[in-house]
Amino acid sequence: MREQVRSCRVALGHRPVRVHTGLAALLLAGFLTCGQEARAQQPADVEAPGQHRADGDRGHRLHGEPARARETDAAPEMVAQAAPQPPGDEKSTKTSVLEAGARLLQRTSPLGPMDIYMVGFHPMKDDPEHQMEAHHFCHQVNEDFAQCVLFDGNGKGANLNGIEYIVSEKLFESLPDAEKASWHPHNAEILSGQLVAPGIPTVAERELMKGKMNSYGKTWHVWNTGAPGHAPDPLPLGPARLAWSFNRDGEADPALVEQRDRKLDVDTARMRQDRADLQPLARPQSGVDALQGKFSRPTSVIPGVVDQKAAGR
Repeated sequence: MREQVRSCRVALGHRPVRVHTGLAALLLAGFLTCGQEARAQQPADVEAPGQHRADGDRGHRLHGEPARARETDAAPEMVAQAAPQPPGDEKSTKTSVLEAGARLLQRTSPLGPMDIYMVGFHPMKDDPEHQMEAHHFCHQVNEDFAQCVLFDGNGKGANLNGIEYIVSEKLFESLPDAEKASWHPHNAEILSGQLVAPGIPTVAERELMKGKMNSYGKTWHVWNTGAPGHAPDPLPLGPARLAWSFNRDGEADPALVEQRDRKLDVDTARMRQDRADLQPLARPQSGVDALQGKFSRPTSVIPGVVDQKAAGR
């Protein structure tokens, strides 16, 4: 006897997909329906142990600003250069149906607050000439701590290739000395204009960058998805690599910065001029001179960017 088939419109790129009734029931354990009535039956968000749910506005504040930190639709989509497509078979119907059911019925609450979008550059600390664009999607957990997932672009096909944690100067100074060696300073990224937050109003971006002055980041890249002079790996290979920040003019590959500016329609030089009045806020930071002398190009000091050791601290 021919198995009964019905056509059920599910979230698969806005096209109807024919799904065997029995298969759909098996795959989604009876929860996938052609409507969305089951949304009301979703379980409440699960909090991490010892964590309290923040008010609904916390994830969207920029150090007191009520506006959302990111409007990715306003930022041009940027396809990562030489981004690899992982090897593997094309998605099966079963996998697509499972994804559709998950979109309809499951929560993705930990990802929802990742609403701050910033783009900068990272050199690998053990190989500073290996440098890449870093697209940060972050959640400001509180005024002193943020957590970010890193991608090689901002389009749907971008690859997740790292993570970064951001702490305030206060939290950084509370770390053991040995741990501090893993945290890179941020003042140069901000004052040079290299760190940008595309798609939000200028006043909001300024407040975001002002709030990040004197902060530090701990960044691990887990997949070489391609960079100037470095062919991409087809899969995440080898150990995670500690990334650093550029702290002197000339350290970043000029072609890398120009390419980013062109694709995202931003102007690093103008950003630098606009942020000049943030220099008085900059205090000496740890790690500023960590990569000094390790680049093939001539480098020079960025005004306002000073290493703690050079300042006698």
